[in-house]
Amino acid sequence: MHSTKDNLQVIYEDNHIIIVNKRAGDIVQGDKTGDIPLSDVVKAYIKDKYNKPGNVFLGTVHRLDRPTSGIVIFARTSKALERLNKMLRDKTIQKTYWAVVKGHPKKEKNTLINFLKKNPKNNKSFAHSKEIDGSKKAILHYSVIKKLDNYSLLEIDLETGRHHQIRVQLSNIGSIIKGDLKYGAKRSNKDGSIHLHARKIQFTHPVSKEVINVIAPIPKDPIWDACL
Repeated sequence: MHSTKDNLQVIYEDNHIIIVNKRAGDIVQGDKTGDIPLSDVVKAYIKDKYNKPGNVFLGTVHRLDRPTSGIVIFARTSKALERLNKMLRDKTIQKTYWAVVKGHPKKEKNTLINFLKKNPKNNKSFAHSKEIDGSKKAILHYSVIKKLDNYSLLEIDLETGRHHQIRVQLSNIGSIIKGDLKYGAKRSNKDGSIHLHARKIQFTHPVSKEVINVIAPIPKDPIWDACL
């Protein structure tokens, strides 16, 4: 299931950046599990494709939760990494997510504002309606783009990027992401994924300054297929 350089889905690449469609289950950077991170897979792909001797430079610009699929940007040069990091801080990278949630939200469109506090012990965030000690403000906008019998497909635009933000904010209004046991789903997905996908990204190229607009194909499964 996990990505190797042969099944890596590259959706954009040039001399400065490489954008891949992460599979659910891949970790973006190395962690205590010791599993091979996506960053290593991408390095192997670059080394192979361009016959690069020695170490390949690759900067991780942002991460996606392990059970989430979709767009991840890596920088191939330190200049690109520095500029992309600044763009993330300045919130000039527009990210759009798709989520399949249980049932149908009361409102077709809404802006959710909460204060999220992370509990590192169980790696989980909790949503509060008012600011509490150690919490961070979280804002997202969603709209329902398709209704299935038991599920809805939501398109989500993030204004902030907090720990598990989409998962906890949607769960807080009763729109639990399919397969997300951590935030209230009754059943897990067979492959351990959750139905949350980083679908689109738009930003100005850090070097060439052209507008980059990328869409990541959704994972293959009956529920995702029904959403298209």
